[in-house]
Amino acid sequence: MAKKRLVSGMRTTGSLHLGHLEGTLKNWVSLQDTYDCFFFAAVWHAFTDRLKIDNLPAIIDEMVIDWLSVGIDPEKSVIFRQSSMHEHAELCTILSNCTPLGWLERCPSFKDDVRDEDAKSRVSLGKLMYPVLMTSDIAAYDGEFVPVGKDQLPHLELSREIVRRFNGSYGDVLKEPDAVLSQVPLLLGIDKRKMSKSYNNGIELRETPDGLKAKVQQMITDPQRVRRNDPGDPEVCCVYAYHKIYTPDRLEEIAQGCRTAGIGCRDCKLILYERLNNMLEPYRCRRAEIESRKGYVKEVLDAGEKRAHAIASEVLQRVRQVMGFSS
Repeated sequence: MAKKRLVSGMRTTGSLHLGHLEGTLKNWVSLQDTYDCFFFAAVWHAFTDRLKIDNLPAIIDEMVIDWLSVGIDPEKSVIFRQSSMHEHAELCTILSNCTPLGWLERCPSFKDDVRDEDAKSRVSLGKLMYPVLMTSDIAAYDGEFVPVGKDQLPHLELSREIVRRFNGSYGDVLKEPDAVLSQVPLLLGIDKRKMSKSYNNGIELRETPDGLKAKVQQMITDPQRVRRNDPGDPEVCCVYAYHKIYTPDRLEEIAQGCRTAGIGCRDCKLILYERLNNMLEPYRCRRAEIESRKGYVKEVLDAGEKRAHAIASEVLQRVRQVMGFSS
């Protein structure tokens, strides 16, 4: 029996960190054996809130290397650049004409970006059109499933509405995608803010052991633990939040040690560092292997884009025919 097709992408905004690993990549890796996976570098989406991205080709390559290093397999999955697929752009133009403005203005991510008139003056048309392009990204491959967290369900439902509206006029031309819900653990940056490249507060997948140790040492702990023998509250500690994910086998011991001052913050961080370092080491080795193979990333992308074009061109031709663009 043929696998169901799953489509997902990631914006090309910089090197990847543990938030990407826990929120997206581990899930992608596990889905590869169950679904026919199409994973793309969402280059156009990255431009919806900026005019320029320096060193874009290098950023794309680095992101793909991160994917490959954690287990995204080009033999199992189609890996490609959104910006190489003209079918996405044409389908987006077509679907934009059957998408009411009100739908886009009610999109949660857009509403967050236009809370006042000053903010509205800075928001691009591309940002408003984000859900239409997202719909095109999925529909271009007859995508049947999209992996999302619960907070992303409104965006996918909007994609489903757009597809339904198009199909309502032309028949069952495009597939209506369903969600594959995933549990996304809350992983803040080392300063307890949202993990973001702009804050420089993330632990990147490519961290060296020394760089990783420095990042862990900077993590914010319970501010009430001023001295070594002060008891603390692990639930307000950034380090403990990471222990919940990476050190579940020692969680009770660490929590008790914090509350009774039986363990110091330095020792607590050392435990976390050792666990994270052991987890990242296979990724480092795989990264080194990939980087030693000159031209390998280009080969992966070229092969993926050839496979993606073959499917997207058929879908687009189907759309063009029912609309009367071609005989």
